[in-house]
Amino acid sequence: MPGDGSTGPEPQSAAGSGWDWRRPELVMALVVAGLGGFVLAGTADVSAASSTLGLGPRFFPVLVGIALLLIGVCYAADVVRGGHGDPEESEDVDAAAPADWRTVAQVSAIFLAFAGLVDPLGWIIAGALLFFGLAVMLGAAHRLRAGALAIVLSTLSYLAFVKGLGVSLPAGLLSGVI
Repeated sequence: MPGDGSTGPEPQSAAGSGWDWRRPELVMALVVAGLGGFVLAGTADVSAASSTLGLGPRFFPVLVGIALLLIGVCYAADVVRGGHGDPEESEDVDAAAPADWRTVAQVSAIFLAFAGLVDPLGWIIAGALLFFGLAVMLGAAHRLRAGALAIVLSTLSYLAFVKGLGVSLPAGLLSGVI
């Protein structure tokens, strides 16, 4: 602006170029592509009989792995060519506000607890605890309704995988009942 003491436009910093590895968009793109590669590598040695539809236990993980890999590569190419994430435009979000690391830690603890409890308790009980814990953590107003919905969701997901897709999930304490 004339008269404000500035000497003109600022030179473009390294953060504005496409090859700066500190750009969060590029890091995210590489994480997504890496996750896709990890999923594909993890499913490479899975061998089991396929279902009557010809879909085995590798079908969906391979599909998800390929999708993650393609999305990560396309996103990285976009970022390298100068693309960047748009700022949040919601009227309820303050983009300058710091992250709520306490909630992130609590949600992470709930997922880790689920991972540790799914074998001894079984999918239905551990899943219900996961869904209920996340609902309460993220602000569910009616805890009784959240608990009932958590039980319904975990039971339906168990039945869909075990009965519908033929994938074995741990029954835990409910083995023999379901």
